[in-house]
Amino acid sequence: MLVDLDLLEPLLCCPRTRVPLVRDGVALRCVDDDRCSYAAVQGAPVLVDFARSILSLEQITENDVGSPVRRRATRGIKRTVKRVLSPEKKSTRRNIDRLIAALPRDHEALVLIIGGGTVGQGIGALYDHPNLGIAAFDIYYSPNIQFIADAHSIPLRDRSVDAVVIQAVLEHVLDPQQVVDEIWRVLKPDGLVYAETPFLQHVHEGAYDFTRFTESGHRFLFRRFELVDSGISGGPGTQLIWSIDYFARALFRSRLAGKMFKLAFSWLQLFDAIVPSSYASDAASGVYFLGRRSNRTVSPQEIIAFYRGAQAIGPV
Repeated sequence: MLVDLDLLEPLLCCPRTRVPLVRDGVALRCVDDDRCSYAAVQGAPVLVDFARSILSLEQITENDVGSPVRRRATRGIKRTVKRVLSPEKKSTRRNIDRLIAALPRDHEALVLIIGGGTVGQGIGALYDHPNLGIAAFDIYYSPNIQFIADAHSIPLRDRSVDAVVIQAVLEHVLDPQQVVDEIWRVLKPDGLVYAETPFLQHVHEGAYDFTRFTESGHRFLFRRFELVDSGISGGPGTQLIWSIDYFARALFRSRLAGKMFKLAFSWLQLFDAIVPSSYASDAASGVYFLGRRSNRTVSPQEIIAFYRGAQAIGPV
């Protein structure tokens, strides 16, 4: 469950100086620099160094801490259709179970969710587990977070959390490597990270969509982590549905047309179950990485040897 902000405050730090914060009325203030003061909106501290962020205080306050990306609510038949088009991935549920099983049992483990404004598909078990505490942040307010922050400068002390989950976020940050380095910093020794990131997906959050990764590129991004497992989260069938959706959008200049075509061809995702993993790796919709914080960095040569796609076996 979400940890109360009062209990989380001792772990918070200034995103600019990385020194502890103290309570100053309804705001939090850096103990070393009175100029670093962070107001709260709807009870959530806005812990952002705006001098180094694409976010702005005006943007956040004008949106009443709402998401800068328009998010359509889905209810009734729309929610049912969305579940058909984007079903929960078995790989996510399996990997989250593995993450939970690997967490320390001698204390209540603290799991940080980056981009936790909405509870991601397949990670509900983290919130439901009785012996886990959840810390979550996003760039907008929701009841699912305790604070607002920019992942390029996570406002948590070094080695303060047992695990980090970052699902469908790294494509939306300007500098993914900086974010992963921050994840490494806030994790305790031997702490765990679980990431899901798109490979072959189309632009889906407008101006806030920047990057994609192959499975090998994803592994290199997490090169300071020991590999526990890596693979695909959505295969070629799922990827093809994305293409059909965006082809129809472009052809008919209509988002609705895209969704209608996507629904009509949703059966293509069933083929993901029969495509061999090597071929799926070369044409995946998304990839995942489960790893453990390490003091060793994977070399470029090891990344080349890591490749798992079908082209490793030569032309057919």
